[in-house]
Amino acid sequence: MTVTPNISINDGNLVVHGKTILTGVPENIVLTPGSGVGLVAGALIGATASHSKSLHVFPVGALEGHRFMCLFRFKLWWMTQRMGSCGKEVPLETQFMLVETKADGEGGDDIYTVFLPLLEGQFRSALQGNERNELEICLESGDSDVQTNQGLCLVYVHAGTNPFEVITQAVKAVEKHMQTFVHREKKKLPSFLDWFGWCTWDAFYTDVTAEGVEEGLKSLNEGGTPPRFLIVDDGWQQIESKPKDSNVVVQEGAQFASRLTGIKENEKFQKNGHSEKVSGLKHVVDQAKQHHNVKFVYVWHALAGYWGGVKPAASGMEHYDTFLAYPVSSPGVMGNQPDIVMDSLSVHGLGLVHPKKVFNFYNELHAYLASCGVDGVKVDVQNIIETLGSGHGGRVSLTRSYHQALEASVARNFPDNGCISCMCHNTDGLYSSKQTAVVRASDDFYPRDPASHTIHISSVAYNTLFLGEFMQPDWDMFHSLHPAADYHGAARSIGGCAIYVSDKPGNHNFDLLRKLVLPDGSVLRAKLPGRPTRDSLFDDPARDGTSLLKIWNVNKCSGVVGVFNCQGAGWCKVEKKTRIHDTSPGTLTGSVRAIDVDVLAQIAGDDWSGETVVYAHKSGEVFRLPKDVSVPVTLKVLEYELFHFCPLKEVTPNISFAPIGLLDMFNSSGAVEEVVIHLASDKKSELFDGEVPSEFTNSLAENRSSTTTIAIKTRGCGRFGAYSSQRPLKCTIDKAETEFEYDSATGLLTVTIPIPTKEMYKWLVEIHF
Repeated sequence: MTVTPNISINDGNLVVHGKTILTGVPENIVLTPGSGVGLVAGALIGATASHSKSLHVFPVGALEGHRFMCLFRFKLWWMTQRMGSCGKEVPLETQFMLVETKADGEGGDDIYTVFLPLLEGQFRSALQGNERNELEICLESGDSDVQTNQGLCLVYVHAGTNPFEVITQAVKAVEKHMQTFVHREKKKLPSFLDWFGWCTWDAFYTDVTAEGVEEGLKSLNEGGTPPRFLIVDDGWQQIESKPKDSNVVVQEGAQFASRLTGIKENEKFQKNGHSEKVSGLKHVVDQAKQHHNVKFVYVWHALAGYWGGVKPAASGMEHYDTFLAYPVSSPGVMGNQPDIVMDSLSVHGLGLVHPKKVFNFYNELHAYLASCGVDGVKVDVQNIIETLGSGHGGRVSLTRSYHQALEASVARNFPDNGCISCMCHNTDGLYSSKQTAVVRASDDFYPRDPASHTIHISSVAYNTLFLGEFMQPDWDMFHSLHPAADYHGAARSIGGCAIYVSDKPGNHNFDLLRKLVLPDGSVLRAKLPGRPTRDSLFDDPARDGTSLLKIWNVNKCSGVVGVFNCQGAGWCKVEKKTRIHDTSPGTLTGSVRAIDVDVLAQIAGDDWSGETVVYAHKSGEVFRLPKDVSVPVTLKVLEYELFHFCPLKEVTPNISFAPIGLLDMFNSSGAVEEVVIHLASDKKSELFDGEVPSEFTNSLAENRSSTTTIAIKTRGCGRFGAYSSQRPLKCTIDKAETEFEYDSATGLLTVTIPIPTKEMYKWLVEIHF
C-alpha cells in the first residue's frame, strides 16, 4: 500500500492535505517528508544554491488567497504579530507563520499549516515575502567566513485541523529532530510564578537604591497586597561612569554603552550603616525576606554582563579575556526598526567576555548573588549576542555557547531554576533553550506611551502561540495606579503568567490589586499560556477596526475567555515605530462561546452535556448558557470583560450545579481546586421534579434532609459563588455551618469565606441538598 504524504510538492505546488498552499515552487527547493521520530505528519523544506555564501535568500513559492498570522521581529529584541493573505505581506524576520486553508463546502475541516524556520548547523533561517507574493527563506550565519551552498532542514511544515494542537505537535517534532532545546512541558517552572511581585524598574529606573527597595516593599505590604517576590532591576551593578562625549551623535544611548566593572553591587547599596562584614546586597535581601516576608529575590543583569558588556581588563575581571566587539545587525532586523542600543554600541563597542570564559563569568556572578540570598536572575539584552558572531563561527554558535553557559550556571547556583529570559525573541536562543522556563513575551510596559498599551496586550497573546511552546510567558510589570491599569491587570490574570507591578512607593490602587492578590501574597494563576481563541487567530485586533481580541485559558475546573478592545495602535512599517494610527477607534461588538476555551471538554469530563454557567466579571452577571450558544459583548477601546465558563454538572435529575469561584477576583474560577459530589446511596431523593415552581420548592427546603453534598476545595477569601438550580439545605466551611445567600432568579449561591491563617490554604466548602 502506498501512503500519500500529507505535505508534498506536486507540479510545482506545495500541497498540504490536498490543498495548494504555495504555487510556482522553484526546482532548487527540496522537500523531505518527515520520517524520523515525531516528524511523520510534517515535512522539511530545504534549498540549494550554485555558490557558497554566508547569506542566501531562497524564494519558495507564491502565497496567495490564504489568510495567515505570523510573528516577526519588528526590532532586534522583540516580536509582534502581522496578519495577511498574500506573500508580500509577510514581514522581514518572520520566525513563525500559521496559514489557514478553508474547507471545501459543508462538513469539511479547515486545515491549519504551521511554518517554523529552523537552525541548521551554524545557520539560522527566517521567512519573508517579496513583491511577487513569494515566500522566501533568508538563511544566514552572521559570519562572512561561515558559508554554505545548501540547507536541507531550513523550515519545518506541519498541518492538521486544530491550530493549537498543530503548533504544539510541530514544536515537539522539531524538538526531537534538533535535540538542542526542550519543550515547556518538560521544564521546571520556578516557584515565584504563583506569588505576587514587585519590580524596581518603572518605580526607579537605574536610580534604584537600597532605601528605595525598602520603601517599595513596605508600601505594598501596608495596603494588604504583600509582594512575595522582588526583582531588583537595572541599577544595582558596578559600571563605569563615562563622561559625555559631544562628538558622539548617539548621546541618548549613553547608558547603553556603559560596561560592567565588577560583579558586586554598587555604592548605592552600601549605605545602610550595617557591619562591613555583610555585603550591601545581602543586607537588602535579608531585610526583604526577614522584615517583609519576601520569598524570592531576583536581580537583573544583561546576557553580556551589562548593556555595553564587561569592561576589558577591569580590575578583578581580567581572567574573562574580555575584548571590544562591534555589533552588526542582520539585514532583516535593519529593514524593520533600527535600534538605539545598536546605534550606541556600534560606535562605542561592547566588551564581550570570551565564549570559553563566559561560564566562569556567570558562575562567579551567580555564586556571589546566591551567597547574598538571591534566588534567581532576570537576564536581559539577550539578542545582542547574535550581532557579534563574526569571528566566532557565526550567530548560532556564539548564542548557543552563551546560553549553555548561562543555563549551566543557573542550574548550579539557583536550584529553583531561577531565570527570566528577556529581550530574547530570536530563534537562535529559543532553539537553544534546554532549561530556562520563563520568557518575557513582548516589548515593555511603557507607562507614559499611550500607543503602547493595546498593542502590548495583543502582542503578548499572539507571541505566546509560539513562545508558549518553549517557556511560560511573562507579561511584564505594570502600574496599578494608571489609566490602563484595569486593562493590564485583567489580561495578566488570565495569561498564566507571573503577576507583578512596578509601582512607585505610595502610588498604588489597592482596590485593583486585591482583584489579583490574595492576603497571603499568592495569586490565582491560570494553568496554561494564554492564547488568542481560534476565531481570533487571523483577525487583526490592533488594526482592522472591527475585531475584538479574545484570549482563552483554563483553571482546574473551568475555562476563561478575556475579551479586549485593542484597536488603534501598532507597529508601523513606514515610520518604523509603534504609533497610534486611529485616535478614536470605535465601540465594537463580538461574541464568546464555551468552545472558545479550546480544551474545556477535557476539563469538564466525559459526562459533560456542553452546557455552562457563565460569570462575567465586570458586569457581575451569572447565567446558564446552552451548548453552542454565544454571548454578545460590546467594548470601547481599552475596555475588557472576563467570562468564566463553568461546566454545568447534572448532580441528580433535579440538581444542576457549577462552582464559579471568588467573585471579586479577576480570575474568579482560578480559586476552585477540586469538586467532589457525594450522593447518599441509602436515601431516596426527596427533591421534587423540575415541574414544581422553584418558589414552592425553595419554601420547602428546610423540611428536607440532606441526600447530596457537593464538596469544593477552594483558595482565598471573600465572596465565593456557585450556580445551583435549587436552594441548598445548608452550607459549611471547614465543617462549620455558615450563612449563605441564594438568588432563585439567577441560581447564584454565595457564601463569605474568611481570611485564612495559613499560606496557600485550601478551604473545604460543602453544599448540602
